[in-house]
Order: sequence, then structure tokens, then C-alpha cells
Amino acid sequence: MSGAPSRVFIARMSGLAVFDPLGDQVGRVRDVVVVFRTGRLAPLVVGLVVEVPGRRRVFLPMTRVTSVDGGQVIMTGVVNMRRFESRSTETLVLAELLDRSVTLRDGTGSVAVEDVAMTQQRTRDWVVSKIFVRRGGQTRGLGGRLRRRGESFLVDADQVIGLSLESTGQGAASLLASLESLKAADLADVIHDLSPKRRVEVAAALDDEKLADVLEELPEDDQVEILTQLENERAADVLEAMEPDDAADLLSELPAETAEHLLQLMEPEEAAPLRRLLSYDEDTAGGLMTSEPVILAPDATIAEALAVVRRADISPALAASVFVCRPPLETPTGRFLGLVHIQRMLREPPHAAVGGIIDKDIGSLTPQATLDEVTRFLATYNLVSAPIADDDGHLVGAVTVDDVLDHMLPDDWRDDDGPQDDVQPDGAPAVGGAHGS
Repeated sequence: MSGAPSRVFIARMSGLAVFDPLGDQVGRVRDVVVVFRTGRLAPLVVGLVVEVPGRRRVFLPMTRVTSVDGGQVIMTGVVNMRRFESRSTETLVLAELLDRSVTLRDGTGSVAVEDVAMTQQRTRDWVVSKIFVRRGGQTRGLGGRLRRRGESFLVDADQVIGLSLESTGQGAASLLASLESLKAADLADVIHDLSPKRRVEVAAALDDEKLADVLEELPEDDQVEILTQLENERAADVLEAMEPDDAADLLSELPAETAEHLLQLMEPEEAAPLRRLLSYDEDTAGGLMTSEPVILAPDATIAEALAVVRRADISPALAASVFVCRPPLETPTGRFLGLVHIQRMLREPPHAAVGGIIDKDIGSLTPQATLDEVTRFLATYNLVSAPIADDDGHLVGAVTVDDVLDHMLPDDWRDDDGPQDDVQPDGAPAVGGAHGS
């Protein structure tokens, strides 16, 4: 590997672009995979986790890495496009080693791992050679940013005890700092690939809002695993921060006693819509709906409506329509009058009232409507969200097309990438390149 530096610090590799020999970008480095060996043999670096277009994370063996230099990684050969799944013998450096508490062989006590350095040997193998450690704790300064205190220094990897073992109380600050720019769905992918213990540690280190967003993107098994490992009060706070339909779905996966205890810990006004959602069968419109669509009074102006749907916390599906109701404007509302499409609002003067441009051709579904009835309703009227009203004509929620798709897809759809061929860096199909080869 001519021109490659003798030592590379792995934390600095996060986000580095990966290029093929022709200079075309293949993806970006998201982690480094190592295998711990018996005795005093240095841990072997076996490959990189690379995020390629489509948010897919794949495995790139180190045997195909020709250069790690100049803020980029150069590779050769083919890319196996199957989703990366860590094997039991493998460890992810950024996800699982940073902030780990280890012990120094010289007897000077415990330190925390801040970074890991890898070096290429004459055999062309890459091994973990140095560990950058910190003795002392962390504090938060202005703006909540972490400030490190204590002494930081570099030690040989063989002078560290406990690097390859499961530790208790491992922090997650360094990992989260390296993932700070990721969207919730991408962060959920990272967390899903961690070991169960590390998954809980990292999730617990997120703030309530971020954790709520991530939980909404995780498979149900991961959601239950993480929520049940939190303190009950924290779990209730996270449920309050989630979208009501997602929170209700998660509660429905818990034992009845556990779900009821968490509901009692929540604020009454936050728990009430979840109790209503839980009262419906999961295969009905009531079981699929969210209780917080965009609801306005008929005298609200188009300018006011557009200001509401611009909010970043409203999903695109819910932002596509405004539901017009008599007060009260929280579900269950006063009498449901109809819906207004965002495209129609864009064609009208800002001072006009939304009550004057209601689509008269679209009615509403009942909470008992079946999944088939919901899909036909959405398809018939070319909608991305459908109003759900009770027998007295009060709006109780809305079902979005993404809720329907999520319900129709298999439970493991987030993990199922479908059949994938190995591809050359330029996109041409190829053969070979299995994980670990």
C-alpha cells in the first residue's frame, strides 16, 4: 500500500469518502471492523463498514483497500452490496470501543478509550497498534457541549486489559459525536447493527426527542428491548415525545401491566390519545391512525394554514392536507367539515379562509374501517392521508399512506434488502466479495 501512512486513527476515518481507482466515489466510511485474537496477538482489522447510495451499509474487506491517505480511502475490486451484519467474533470500533472503560497493565488504574490507531504490517495486514486513552471524566460546558477533563495519552494496544470484553457502564459520547449529523433513520440503522448491550447504552445516551425519533425508525423488537431497559419515568417521557400512533403501537407490544404503568406515569393529556388508539383493533383505521393531524377552524386563513404545514415536525404525508373542523380543534374535535389539499391552498389568495375551499367530494372513514377500505379510499381520491371520524361526525384522527404501507409490509421489511448482486465500483455487476473474504 504505497504512500499510505504508517498509522491511522480510526475515529478520524468516520465519514471519509471511499473512491474506486478511477476516482468515482463509492460511499463513505461509517465504522471499522476488528477481530480480537488469542494471546497477545494484536487485534486484526478485517474491513470497513461503508455507506453506499440508498443508505445501505456494506462490508469492504481491508484486502481491497489500497490507500488510506489524504482524507480519503481508495479501494479496488468489487463491492458486495448485501447489507452488513456484524458477526459474533467481530467488533465495531466506533460503535463499540469508544468510551469503553479499560485497565492499564502497568497498574495505574482504569482509563477510557478515546480513539484507536491501526497500522499496516509488512504482511499487508492492518492491526490495532495503539490506543488513545483518557484518565478522568467529562463535563458539559456552555451549549451542552462535552468538555474533557483529565490526562489523555497514547499506549500500546497490548498494554490495555479489557478492550475485547463486555464492560459495564460504557459511555456513548464519542460514538454519538461521530454520528451527530445523521438523520434519525440513519442513526436507527447504526443502532440496530449494535450488540443488544451496546444498543441500549447508546440509545440511553440520546435525549428524549432524538430517542423518540430513532425508536420510530427501529423494528418492534428493538423498540421493546430499548424501552424496557430505560427507567420507567424516562420511558414515559420518551413515549410522550413519540408520534401518538407509533407510541401506541409500541405500547401494544408490551405486557398489559407494563403498558398501563407507563400510561399512568405520562401526563394525562398525553396518555389520553394513546388510550383511545389502543382501544381500536390494529387492523382497522383506528388502529392505524395518528391522533394529531393538522386541524384548523374554518375561519383560519390560507396563510395561517401554510405556516402550520411548513413546520419541520410535521411529516410530508400529514402536511399534504389540512382538516377543517368546528372547535374544539384537538381530537376528538368538533364537527368535521372536510379537508383542504395543500395544492389548492397554493392557488388561492393568502387572506382567503380555508373553510371556503373545502373539497366537498371527500367524506371520511370510521375508526372501524378495514385496511382494505382505507387503501381503496386513499386510491380512489388520490390521497396521502384520510380523515377518520366517529359516528357523531367528530374527527378522531387521520391515516397516512406510510402508515398503511408500514402495516402491509412484512415485519422484517427494515432488515430485508431484497436480492442484491455484487457490483463493481462503477455499478457493473460482478461476482465475489463476500463479507470477510
